[in-house]
Amino acid sequence: MSTTFKKLVFLFCFSIVFSSCKEDTYVVTKITAKTIAVDATITSVTNITKTIAPYKEKMIKEINTIISYTPKELTRTDGKLESSLGNLMADLSYERANPIFNKETGKNIDFALFNFGGIRAGIPAGNITNKHAFELMPFDNTYVVVELSGDKIEELITYLIKRNTAHPISKHVKLTITENGYELYIQHKKFDTKKTYYVLTTDYLQSGGDNMVFFKNPKSRYKQDYKMRDAIVDYFKSVDTVKTTLDNRFQKK
Repeated sequence: MSTTFKKLVFLFCFSIVFSSCKEDTYVVTKITAKTIAVDATITSVTNITKTIAPYKEKMIKEINTIISYTPKELTRTDGKLESSLGNLMADLSYERANPIFNKETGKNIDFALFNFGGIRAGIPAGNITNKHAFELMPFDNTYVVVELSGDKIEELITYLIKRNTAHPISKHVKLTITENGYELYIQHKKFDTKKTYYVLTTDYLQSGGDNMVFFKNPKSRYKQDYKMRDAIVDYFKSVDTVKTTLDNRFQKK
C-alpha cells in the first residue's frame, strides 16, 4: 500500500469518527396543544374515591362539630375603636397565653394587641363550630410575647390613634383620646415611660406586619409554641356560652 493511499484511508477514517461524535442540532418546527376540560364528564376512579371517603366524612364531621355558643352575632365592626369580636380575640388570647408565659418566665403579660385585618370573618349568633374558628383565623400565626420600652409603647399608642380603627386590644388597657393627647392605663396603673411592658401579639405582627414596626427589635422576645387559631378553638371548647361586650377600653372623649 502506497504512502499516499495510506494517508487517504487515514483521512477517511478520521472523518467518519469525527462526524459520528458531532452533536445533532434539533430545531422546533411545530408545537401542538390540546385542551382537556375537567368537568362532570371526567369519571372518578372508584378505588381512589372509596379510599378518600372515610377521611372526607371524618373531616366534614370534625369541621362541623359544635364547640360553643354565642347568643349574639360577633363582628369586628360593631364599634368605632373597639369591637365585640376584637375584644373577645384579645381577651381569650391573653387568657390562654399568659399561664404559659408565667410558667416559663415567672412573669405576666401586661396586655395583648393584634390587628383589625387579622379578623377574617365574623361569627353569627347561635352554635359555634370548628369551621367558624378556622374562618375567623385561617392563618398559622403563632403567639409571641415582646418586652417593649416606654418609648415603644408610645409608638404603639401613636399608631392606634392615627389608624383610628378597632384593633383587638385586651381589657388590661384603658386608652382614652383627649383634647390634649391621651390617657393610658395598663393593668389599672398609669402608663410609666420608664418601665418596660410585656405585650402579647403574633409572629406576623412582631416582624412588622401591618406596619406595626414598634414590635420589631424588642428588649426581649418569647415565642410560644401555640397557634392563635388553636387557642381560639381551645377557648371555645372551654366555655358553654361566649360572652363579650364593648367596654370603652379604647375611646375618644
